[in-house]
Amino acid sequence: MHITLIAGARPNFVKISPIIHAIQAHNESTKPRIEYALVHTGQHYDKQMSDSFFDDLNIPAPDVNLNVGSHSHAEQTARIMVAFEAYLMEHATDCVLVVGDVNSTMACAIVAKKMNIKVVHVEGGLRSGDMTMPEEINRLVTDSISDYFFTTSEIANQHLKREGVSDDRIVLVGNTMIDSLVYSLDKIKKPDSIAGLNLDDYYLLTLHRPSNVDQQSQLLNLLQTVDRLANGRKVIFPIHPRTEAQISDKGVFKNIHFVPPLPYLEFLFLMKGASAVITDSGGIQEETTYLKVPCLTLRPNTERPETIEIGSNQLIGNDMNALAEALLQIQTGRWKESQIPPFWDGKASERIVHYLIKLLA
Repeated sequence: MHITLIAGARPNFVKISPIIHAIQAHNESTKPRIEYALVHTGQHYDKQMSDSFFDDLNIPAPDVNLNVGSHSHAEQTARIMVAFEAYLMEHATDCVLVVGDVNSTMACAIVAKKMNIKVVHVEGGLRSGDMTMPEEINRLVTDSISDYFFTTSEIANQHLKREGVSDDRIVLVGNTMIDSLVYSLDKIKKPDSIAGLNLDDYYLLTLHRPSNVDQQSQLLNLLQTVDRLANGRKVIFPIHPRTEAQISDKGVFKNIHFVPPLPYLEFLFLMKGASAVITDSGGIQEETTYLKVPCLTLRPNTERPETIEIGSNQLIGNDMNALAEALLQIQTGRWKESQIPPFWDGKASERIVHYLIKLLA
């Protein structure tokens, strides 16, 4: 059996790495052996995606990098499809496994399906209901053509069933991002960039969605509000250089400390120790839920409702009054009690490998 694993952006590798570990463990003790190739589409170029990143995740470097680079959604998707088709013409495989919801996920799924290769979607069934999000379109298209689905929650299962997917094609396995988190917790590292800061009580801030960072006025207003509401607590903000370029005077912020993008293990250190995380990321909603760290999500919707219903997350959108009230609850010890969703136990990837063998035999 040969499986081609697809990753296009940094979070994809976090989700893929435990699957690789599970395949390697299987091959050491069990037959039939699973051969695999890791394909990096090169959708996102990240200087932190270096040897140290793969060392952090304990996975080999990709077998190939298609080097498609950053372009408009249409051009990037087309470039991925052309490059991946050429790759598959030279490298036979029994299955293409895609994760998440980036352009690479959708593009590689389409190519594989048109070549009559089975497609497996890890994290299938996530829905935000927001068609202005490119990721939502990628999810819908990918799920409409995938053969099998490994899901993170019963909510995702129900989405797929309503869309006509039969029960025998859906397996609730849990969350591979949590697998990586569990694997890495005893390896986390304090970032050098925060040396000298007293971190007894701090917030962690992450922003990357265009609605929050592309318009300078919106970005500055958001940062000014967070700076004011921090109420003297430090706010650590790992900031992308493109976003940082929009901030002409960092000295006006009393509480926000700007640091460069962080390696995975250093970012986990900050997330684990934070009093709260303010974010617009999807994956961080999941990681904070497992860590039971309050998460304030600067989005009007989420494709991960279990992080709200069960976990430590709360949607804020662009309502700064809601952000103020949430931070006050955290500061006064009145934040909600949270739990970890079922199957988010660090063993999702073991289940994936077990069921891959059964489904593809």
